[in-house]
Amino acid sequence: MLEKQMRNMRFNVQKARLAKNAVVSFGRFVSDEARRGTLLANLKSLPQGRVARDMSWSDLLEERAARIPDRTMVLYKDEGYTYREMDENANRAARYLQTLGAGGRKGLGIFMRNSPRFLDLFFAAQKLGMYVVPINAELLGFGLAYILEHSEIEFLAVDAELLPRITDLEKLPERLSTVIVNDVEEEARGIEIPDGMERLSGAYKPGPAPARPAAAISPDDMCLIMYTSGTTGPPKGVVYTYNTTRVKLLGLMGGITLRPDDVYYTSFALCHGNAMFLTVTLSMTLGATVVIARKFSASRFWDDIRKYGVTVFNTLGSVIPILMKQPEKPGDRDHKVRYVLSAACPTDMWEPFEKRFGVKIYEGYGAVDSGGKGILNLGTAPVGSLGKPMKNMGRVRVVDTEGRDCPPGVPGELLFEVKDTKGSVCYLKNDEATKKKLKGGWMHTGDIVRVDEDGYFYFVGRNTESMRRGGENVSAYEVEQVIMKHPAVEEVAVYAVPSELAEDEIMASVRLVKGKTVTPAELAEFLSGKLAKFAIPRYFRMVEEFPMTNTHRIIKKKLEEEGITPDTWDAKSSL
Repeated sequence: MLEKQMRNMRFNVQKARLAKNAVVSFGRFVSDEARRGTLLANLKSLPQGRVARDMSWSDLLEERAARIPDRTMVLYKDEGYTYREMDENANRAARYLQTLGAGGRKGLGIFMRNSPRFLDLFFAAQKLGMYVVPINAELLGFGLAYILEHSEIEFLAVDAELLPRITDLEKLPERLSTVIVNDVEEEARGIEIPDGMERLSGAYKPGPAPARPAAAISPDDMCLIMYTSGTTGPPKGVVYTYNTTRVKLLGLMGGITLRPDDVYYTSFALCHGNAMFLTVTLSMTLGATVVIARKFSASRFWDDIRKYGVTVFNTLGSVIPILMKQPEKPGDRDHKVRYVLSAACPTDMWEPFEKRFGVKIYEGYGAVDSGGKGILNLGTAPVGSLGKPMKNMGRVRVVDTEGRDCPPGVPGELLFEVKDTKGSVCYLKNDEATKKKLKGGWMHTGDIVRVDEDGYFYFVGRNTESMRRGGENVSAYEVEQVIMKHPAVEEVAVYAVPSELAEDEIMASVRLVKGKTVTPAELAEFLSGKLAKFAIPRYFRMVEEFPMTNTHRIIKKKLEEEGITPDTWDAKSSL
C-alpha cells in the first residue's frame, strides 16, 4: 500500500512538471496562431481535439526560415543545413519539379532512403500543391507495384541504389510519366542512370535560390498519403489533406516534452509516421535540430548519439533488445540524451535499459490511421503501461469481439470516440474501410489492450491479420498473395507467432497442390526478391488440410493456438 502511494506521488510530481510545460506550449501556440490570423477558429475547435485551420509542412518550414534562419535544422552524415538553407533547397526542388511538368493536385512518390534530399522533395511538392506518397524503401515486387498503381502518382523520385526495384517490375503504371533518380547521394556513385529518366542533381545548380513558386492550394486538396499495411487486404493509403495534417496539434503536444535546443535523432525511415511526425514535425514546430541516419545500425547507434550531441530519440520494441545485446562499454552512459520516446518497449527490459544507458523512457501509442488519437506515459504511469488517455481524446473503450466492454484485466480491442468523422481518418479509394474504421462513432484501432484496476492501459497485441516485424507493419494478405504465386502451393495462411524481440515472427502454413512438391527452404528462396526481407516468414509448416469455416475461410485462430509445432521449419535454424 505504501509503495503504491509513493508511486502515485511520483506520478503526480511529474504531472505537475508536465502541466507547467503545457502552459508554456499553449502560450506559444496562442502567439503563433494570433500571428497567423487563425487563433479564434482554432481555439473554438481545440476542445474537440482538432484544429479548424491547419497548415502544411512547407508552410511551417517557411515560417521557421523567416524567424530562425540560421539555426541548424538538419544534420546528416557530415552535412548540416539551417532552416533557411532547407527552405531554399525546397524551393530549388519545387522549381525543378515544375520544369518537369509537376503542379497542383498531382502526386509525387518518394522511394528513397533517409537523406536531406528526401525532405527537400517532401517540402517542394507541398509548395506546388501536390500530394506526397512516401514509399518504404524495403518494398519490391507486388507491394511496390501496388502502391505505384493505387496512389495514382505521376512523378516518382527514386534513389539510384533502388533503381533495380523499379526496372525489375513487369511494367510501370501508365499514369507514372516521370522518374527522377536521386544521383546526389554517395551511394549513387558508379550507378548508370537509364535514358529517359531525370536526375535530381539538376535541382541543385549553382546560383541564387529561387523564390517559392506561385501555387493555388485548396485546404481540401490531398497533401500526403501514408500507406499502412492492411489487415484483410492490400495496404491502405491514409489521406492527409492540407487542412488535416495535424502539424499544429503535434506542435502543441510536442511542446510538453521537447525544447527548442533539443537535438532529435531518428534512424527510422522517413516514409513512416514515427520519423516524419514524431521526429521531423515536432522538431520543426519547436525550432529544434533533426539528426537523420540513413538507416538503423546497432553498432553505430550510440556513436551517432554522441557525435551529434543528441538529446532525444525514438525507439521501437524490437530495437531495445537489439541495443541491449550489444557489448557493454564503459561509455554507455556518456551522452546527452534526456529521454527516449518508445513504442511497445518490452516490460522486462524497460528498467534495465534505463539503468544501463542512463536514460528515461517515455512510452507512446498511436498510428498513422489513428486520427490523431493516442496514449502517452510520460513518466506518469507504471513501467510497461501506455498510461491513461488524455481527456481531450474523448471517451475510450476496450471491447470484446461482440462489442461488449471488457472488465479490468481482460484484453479487448481499443476504441476511441469520434464525434466528428470528417477529416479524422480517410483511406484512399476505400470508403468501405473508412466506414469500418469509424463504425458507430468509434474509431476501431484493431489493437488489443487491457486496463488495470487503476485505469492504466497496457498494450497486448495486434489483430490476427496484421503483424509487426522489425518495426514494420506486414500485411498477411500481401505475403499470402506472393506465396500463392508458387505453382506448387494450393492454399496458404500467414499469421503471427511470438518473437523473442517483443514484436512478431511470421509463420506460413501451406497446403500443396496434389502431386506437386516444394520444400520450405525452396519456398523461402522463392520469396527472396519478391518480398521485403522483413516480410518473408521465418517459419513454414506443410499441412494436409486447414481448419475451415462454412464459407471456406481458413480459421487462423486455431493455427495461432497450435503455434510452432514439431514439424515446423525454422529458417534461422537452417542457417
